[in-house]
Amino acid sequence: MLGSLTAKLQGVFSKLTGKSRLTEENIVEAVGEVRLALLEADVNYGVTKTLIKKVKEKAIGEKVLQSVTPGQQFIKIVHDELVELMGAEEATLQLGSKPAVIMLCGLQGSGKTTQSAKLAHYLKKTKQCQSPLLVACDLQRPAAIEQLQILGEQIKAPVFALKNEKDPVAVVNLALIEAKEKNHDLVILDTAGRLHIDEELMEQLKRVKQVANPAEILFVANATTGQDAVNIATEFNKQVEVTGIILTMLDGNTRGGAAISIREVTQKPLKFEGIGEKLDDLQLFNPKSMADRILGMGDTINLVKKAKEHFDEEEAQKLEQKIRTATFTYNDYLKQIQTVKKMGSIKSLLGMLPGMAQMPAMDFDEKEFYKVEAMILSMTSNERSEKDELTPSRRKRVAQGSGTKIEDINKLVKSFKQAKQFFKNMPNMKQLEKMLGGSLWR
Repeated sequence: MLGSLTAKLQGVFSKLTGKSRLTEENIVEAVGEVRLALLEADVNYGVTKTLIKKVKEKAIGEKVLQSVTPGQQFIKIVHDELVELMGAEEATLQLGSKPAVIMLCGLQGSGKTTQSAKLAHYLKKTKQCQSPLLVACDLQRPAAIEQLQILGEQIKAPVFALKNEKDPVAVVNLALIEAKEKNHDLVILDTAGRLHIDEELMEQLKRVKQVANPAEILFVANATTGQDAVNIATEFNKQVEVTGIILTMLDGNTRGGAAISIREVTQKPLKFEGIGEKLDDLQLFNPKSMADRILGMGDTINLVKKAKEHFDEEEAQKLEQKIRTATFTYNDYLKQIQTVKKMGSIKSLLGMLPGMAQMPAMDFDEKEFYKVEAMILSMTSNERSEKDELTPSRRKRVAQGSGTKIEDINKLVKSFKQAKQFFKNMPNMKQLEKMLGGSLWR
């Protein structure tokens, strides 16, 4: 995502890297190129104008002119202004009393139904609710109810639907009664959309809002539509007063305009972002994380969140001790592979590390990583724990079982032995840690 914008901004910054200092002349040139890159990324003209004005004012300041690293200073100014523009801090949901009601709205095709299920799944996972109820209020689109029911089954959340009903207000009324009777602490309304904004759609949403009295009204915007998403969000906000925005399709070839513009134009916070097709692919929108990604600085904020979610601290400490003493086994390697797999694709995880998106390693074949998993799984428990040595005949069996070649098994065994030897031979590890002021493993 954001590849073109990121590449153009990095091109601007690289020109400043070789400068001995920032002058008004090279600042004017740089901000002009940043302005052009933002407009080409479909950032709102007014938003671009405001951002460029602030960057220019700060960059021409005396403190910056005396900087020994002018390129880095300019990057920091652009980064800080982008963060401020997109809201500065994460904006969380304000759910209030139980059952809390969240109403999702947007045009047809923006992904409201999928986001309804993703949101319920996210709030259950983060323990912000225990028993969500999904409500099928989209009575216009064929198969909308069935789609929501399938998604509800996948996340183990009930769906309230009345297939023969034509009025969404009647559905909402009965759904709220059921929510109270069955002690649901959260109700998510999947409302209807159209291919365009019309009076009938808005009147319907207003009636649903009046009956449901939602704690949150979230507009679902498709990031790939760029400036159109901003304009549509503005219109929905005028009509139903949205409380926040979910930006979807950020994993696609979006130009970034919506992410940068929408909060400033609507004055409503970006609360969530959809980053993939899986039901787990929804996360809080973090302005600093987005600014990092736009400038090609990785996404360490969400990488750390993913790691905390999937890695057990006690297991990590045990592994640390095994690495220190060079007693780790193929079983430990297997556990790490399987844990990393839960976090997402290896390529996407590497892309979250600063600078990795531009590295040749990003072109590696993920199948090689999973080939190692297959080889270890084809070993016996004694072989994985190194109680039985991997003799030539055993290696032949492992190769056949994993669909690999004996050369692959030999390579794995060799690299594994080299890693253990490296940690065995590492001298004075405790002393080195003491000198560095802490554990090498944290």
